[in-house]
Amino acid sequence: MPFYDERIETLDESSLRELQSEKLRALIGEISANEFYRGKLLAAGTDFDAIKSIDDLCAIPFTTKTEMVEEQLSHPPYGRLLTYPLSRYRYFHQTSGTTGRPLKCLDTRESWQWWKRCWGYVYRGAGVTEGDIVFCAFSFGPYLSHWAGISGAWHVGAMCIAGGGMNSEQRLQSLIDNRATVLVCTPTYALHLAEVARLRGIDLRSSAIRVGIFAGEPGASLPNVRRSIEEAWGARVFDHAGATEAGAWAYDCEAQDTAMHLNDAEFIFEVIDSESGEAVAEGKPGELVITSLGRSAMPALRYRTGDTVQMTREPCACGRTFARIEGGVLGRADDMMIVRGVNLYPAAIDDLMRGLSSVAEYEVHIRRIAGLDDLLIRIETTRAVPFDEVERAVSKEFRNRFNVRVSIEQAEGLPRYEFKARRYKRR
Repeated sequence: MPFYDERIETLDESSLRELQSEKLRALIGEISANEFYRGKLLAAGTDFDAIKSIDDLCAIPFTTKTEMVEEQLSHPPYGRLLTYPLSRYRYFHQTSGTTGRPLKCLDTRESWQWWKRCWGYVYRGAGVTEGDIVFCAFSFGPYLSHWAGISGAWHVGAMCIAGGGMNSEQRLQSLIDNRATVLVCTPTYALHLAEVARLRGIDLRSSAIRVGIFAGEPGASLPNVRRSIEEAWGARVFDHAGATEAGAWAYDCEAQDTAMHLNDAEFIFEVIDSESGEAVAEGKPGELVITSLGRSAMPALRYRTGDTVQMTREPCACGRTFARIEGGVLGRADDMMIVRGVNLYPAAIDDLMRGLSSVAEYEVHIRRIAGLDDLLIRIETTRAVPFDEVERAVSKEFRNRFNVRVSIEQAEGLPRYEFKARRYKRR
């Protein structure tokens, strides 16, 4: 099994906690002049001097993305989130804005080195080496994950090809012509590329791609999504999770277990009840909270990700001792839908739909009919199967898996997504 740093990735729990405490003390010492967090701690009746180890972390109030965005609106353009003078910063990125106004994120040379380290764990976990050629199928723009993915590939010694400025056909041709061995994109876009390849008569299984690393949305840890990608590409699928405001915080390993590793070397993780803010027991689902240990330039202390996860410290066959999240990111707390008393996450619906080979693409419309919640599933099919057969299959799966009745409608020309899919519409 390949490691990025085998000594650290196999530390016992006690040694790992000491390493985290040491890094936390160094971080606190570095950001003591950060106005945003100094104000938060003062309002909570404490200060930086009270934080000596990870056991003191609970003295720090939670941070939310909304809070950080509002800080930038109140003190434009970057808020008081930056620790150092602006002249020290070199890298500008921003979030996608899919859930509201984009958050601007700046990095120094030092914090960009930390980003590359985090991606080093991602690539090495998937077995990427100096002999690989990585193809990043993104349009780039100001999105940090795209640029960090390229920098991370260079960091582990791999060649990297940027897919910006290309359409899907051109990207397929480029990765085939250049014999790329690793594909990096969203799970949705990997399936779209497979659809384009099928229509063009291209056999992706005969390409050189052997590994796919997927992020940007839940999916690569979902059994049916993973299987669909593996069957289309003939490659091994690896999940990865991260956030522009917090870092690249989770990765798969070659053991191909059902759980992703949390990067305990570079972050401190907590799982809390979203309502009470109290810690939940290991093995119980809750909201993930992250403290980034290596990004003093724009810190994230006890950052509430909104991601629902289920943490475990059960050992992994790869030998890593880092904590893991079972099934990857299960969903987002703010994405959960309650339909006739049943809690539904988009990730669970995606897993269901990807298990049906006749479904090429779909949209979910959330609406109210006669005072009741209703889901309308608009479906574009992949082949000449009578739509009534597809309709019956989808209805049956929703009843069997969720005990929910849905409305179904045939569709054509549904949008394909290169970045984060936006399949959920509210009427």
